[in-house]
Amino acid sequence: MAVSKNELSVIMKAKDLCRYVMTVTQKSPKQFRFTFTTRLHNLGMDIITDIYLANEIFIDGPEAKQNYQKRLSLQHSAMTKARLLAYVAQLALEQKAILPKQYEQISRQTTEVLNLLGGWIKSDRRRFF
Repeated sequence: MAVSKNELSVIMKAKDLCRYVMTVTQKSPKQFRFTFTTRLHNLGMDIITDIYLANEIFIDGPEAKQNYQKRLSLQHSAMTKARLLAYVAQLALEQKAILPKQYEQISRQTTEVLNLLGGWIKSDRRRFF
């Protein structure tokens, strides 16, 4: 798979997280497919959506402060969804819908995404205000 060098690290990590979630949940027991599996898939896709939307907002010109707030809101939304994904994964582990190793990997990747989002927010704050 070709990856653009211009793509933000946080986008690449979020895609990796989503891809991993999609892969490991394929083998989840049927009874969990419409609860944990669907929720994990949706949260993974929502995180990527929020990051892309935030990245499309340019902070420049007379509406810079307003655009900064929109971007910040989307960045925080992605963070919240990443935390929710980690929690749903924990529930899935407790119900034996995923394996402990899979949960550890999801937790590790979620933490990476959260750290990169936090760094992006901090960078924006320094750069624009």
